[in-house]
Amino acid sequence: MFAETEFNTRLMTGLEQLEIRQPTDVQSQVIPLAMAGRDVQVCAETGSGKTLAYLLPILEKLLQKDAPNASTRALILVPTRELARQVFKTAQHFCELTHLKVGLLTGGDDFKYQSSMLRKNPEIVVSTTGRLVDHLKRESADLSDLEFLVLDEADRMLDMGFAEDMEVIVGRSRTERQTFMLSATLRHEGIGRIARAMLNNPEQVTTNSIRDQHEFIRQQRILADDNAHKDRLLVWLLANETYDKAIIFVNKRTEVDRLNDFLRRHRNGIAMLHGEMTQDERNYVMQSLREGKRNILVATDVAARGLDVEGMDLVINYDLARKGDEYVHRIGRTGRAGKEGLAISLISPNEWNLKAAIERYLNIQMDERTIAELKGAYRGPKKVKASGKAAGTKKKKPKDGKKAGAKKVTSDKKKQGPRPSRPKTAEPKGNLMDKEGLAPIRRKTKPAE
Repeated sequence: MFAETEFNTRLMTGLEQLEIRQPTDVQSQVIPLAMAGRDVQVCAETGSGKTLAYLLPILEKLLQKDAPNASTRALILVPTRELARQVFKTAQHFCELTHLKVGLLTGGDDFKYQSSMLRKNPEIVVSTTGRLVDHLKRESADLSDLEFLVLDEADRMLDMGFAEDMEVIVGRSRTERQTFMLSATLRHEGIGRIARAMLNNPEQVTTNSIRDQHEFIRQQRILADDNAHKDRLLVWLLANETYDKAIIFVNKRTEVDRLNDFLRRHRNGIAMLHGEMTQDERNYVMQSLREGKRNILVATDVAARGLDVEGMDLVINYDLARKGDEYVHRIGRTGRAGKEGLAISLISPNEWNLKAAIERYLNIQMDERTIAELKGAYRGPKKVKASGKAAGTKKKKPKDGKKAGAKKVTSDKKKQGPRPSRPKTAEPKGNLMDKEGLAPIRRKTKPAE
């Protein structure tokens, strides 16, 4: 029994080999619903075990009903190549214990090889959206027999602009199917629309949402004057913190290249990952990290989701994430499976307001930290001192009861009597000065008839 479900003995063997004995919260909730044939919409944080929550029921149902002549029976759509390889690896572990086959479709791999793989009709296909659409257009992929559709990290797919590809894929799929949609947040503006269009009366499962604070992750922030100051802080942190593996996040690919070259002059074991790299380069980097040949990764957000490397216990946000959801996905690379992790954000003056917005959105407070020998000039925004009414001060009343601002007339002036009036002079034509003599007043002249 696993999550109150009697799975095939070979699937249970697969769980034992992975040393998984107790279901996670999301698995306990999703598996019974999935086994009952319901469409399920899941909101769960990174590292919650959601892959097995949909994969085990799909594998069990495929084993219960044999369909050797069918085309693809289960499709798992993911946003990134890294996540696709991770899900494929998990599915392959169980399929190798059964007669089921699983295939992988991602950009960067040989198209003819993928077409050959699809002609063998694997029961399960794990794919990124763009590459699958390419196969559908060339008619090398067939979804007419599809029984199960999984949209994993649907919010990420929408953020990356894959909504149209998702619609094309669903349009080519069999209508009578069971659908799972998983995301880290239900607040995304497109999630509700996608759920209504692609799911049939779904059950909603929400575990720890993305706004919940990660229980095992210490979150700190260090103020930095500029990027040169951040460079010095980064070198110090990598030299003085205790970690097995570390990941450094930046927002631009050019910054990945720069930091990669910069850090190599100070330390060994540096690797980088960004969207412009080929699949072979990505695979080499990930393998180097898993084998311990590299232990520090500089990456853009392309690796923020789907990156699952054991021992990743330090996350440094060199550039702060642009949104609260992305911030959580970044720091979620550490503190997994109950292990403690550390996330440090380097905050420059132009990132202070973004930091405050992320803290409000996630209802957290990053711990303030200062490195004494690298203390910068920036101390955060200056506090504006209230004055006047805002400060609660009251204006003094004049002692003689006269109105405030009235000029006091001296006794000598009183004795002098009234001032003689000046003779009236002819009013000058053209531009006149105002009463205070500060700005010219243009006289309106009557246009000539």
